Amino acid sequence: MGTKIAVLASGAGTNLQSLLDAWRAQQLRDAQIVLVASDKPQAGALKRGAALQVPTLALEPGNFPNAVAFDQELLLHLAEYDVDLVCLAGYMRILTPAFVQTYSNRILNIHPSLLPAFGGLGMYGHHVHEAVLESGAKFSGCTVHFVDEGTDTGPIILQAVVPVMDQDTPASLAERVLIEEHRIYPRALALYCEKRLQIAGRRVQILEKA
Repeated sequence: MGTKIAVLASGAGTNLQSLLDAWRAQQLRDAQIVLVASDKPQAGALKRGAALQVPTLALEPGNFPNAVAFDQELLLHLAEYDVDLVCLAGYMRILTPAFVQTYSNRILNIHPSLLPAFGGLGMYGHHVHEAVLESGAKFSGCTVHFVDEGTDTGPIILQAVVPVMDQDTPASLAERVLIEEHRIYPRALALYCEKRLQIAGRRVQILEKA
């Protein structure tokens, strides 16, 4: 079956949908999305997974004493599905070190800025776009990166640049950035599944097709 992928999402799941669409279009070589999991039982992402008959999982953080216990339970479920790669798609929890170590260099994330700018704790969703506009930056964009034990600090795989317009609001900037997110996340996942990503220190080298 090739690479078995779990997608973790907390919200509406539009980035998840872009991955599901790429999978259905057979753009992910030898790959299978085997699980969609969320920390929000009402998340739209779960409905998107279920609509394509992908198994779904909802875990309530309030049912666990702490983040470590929550992640341990999640890891058990990922092991049940023999997951090779974890994709974060608007997942609003910070992964614990134990989780990151278990899937070292096997977790991808999409972030709505050109990292390392506008990343880190508290930098998510509209907070990112507000900070970009307040900074006066002329360009923003999005980044797909490997996840390490920091927050938005892992090696960068792909980025896309979006101009910041004088009349932009956080919502209008977010809308244009999201279009690029939906383009580059499936591309990065495809490169991973084709075994064309090689981490060299802080850089990710994209290898030629075999």
